[in-house]
Amino acid sequence: MRPRNVPLRFLAAAVAALLPLLLIVGAVVSRSGVLLPPVTGVQLDEPVPAVPLVDAAGQPSSLSSLHGRYVVLAPFLTLCHEVCPITTGAFLQMQAAVAKAGLAERVAFVEVTVDPQRDTPARLRAYAQLTGADWHLFTGSADQLARLWHFLGVAYETEPIGSPAPIDWWTHQPETYDVGHSDGVFFLDPAGHERIAIVGVADVGGKLSPTLTSLLDQQGLQNLHAPQAAWTVQQALDDLGHLLGQRIPAPNS
Repeated sequence: MRPRNVPLRFLAAAVAALLPLLLIVGAVVSRSGVLLPPVTGVQLDEPVPAVPLVDAAGQPSSLSSLHGRYVVLAPFLTLCHEVCPITTGAFLQMQAAVAKAGLAERVAFVEVTVDPQRDTPARLRAYAQLTGADWHLFTGSADQLARLWHFLGVAYETEPIGSPAPIDWWTHQPETYDVGHSDGVFFLDPAGHERIAIVGVADVGGKLSPTLTSLLDQQGLQNLHAPQAAWTVQQALDDLGHLLGQRIPAPNS
């Protein structure tokens, strides 16, 4: 959706990282001796609060249930037309690359809604079936989601819908409001600490399934073909690989 300001904590962490970066080359050597690219995002080390969530099956859950795995996390809503379908497409590409690298058991992909009023477990299940998003989709109470996103620095708010109103792909009724939110991708370590954050929209190189493309409006199509302030799938995989100590090539790279 519409970009928001970069969270101050990201800026502070970036400034704190400048001095070490003046002293060392950005690339890192993995445990296997492979040269890894420098980290794209801001590096952090903060424990994510244990916020109660609800999964797509309607069962109580939380990010703590994924401890022991590296987590790739992004905000989304199922009725987004500008960015979220592209994020889902980026996750599909990343998931395929992680599986090809033999790391599927060590990595969990997660999308958490910023629209708890509409994104019920049933709608999350329908979105997964529609788009092929076979990873963790979470909703929850408005208060708990606000707590999680405030910690991660994601701003969001309800906004008026455009005219004519887009049609809800699930109910086939006109939508009544939109939710603008900041965009990014967050990487958690197996202990549940936020380790890397990249602010911006996903750049999938214009490659998106027909189904996901059909969810985009004109702004979304522009974001697909000419994204601004974007992170690429390979950059996200490089940051994940930095944590795993392994190079993860993007699909078709």
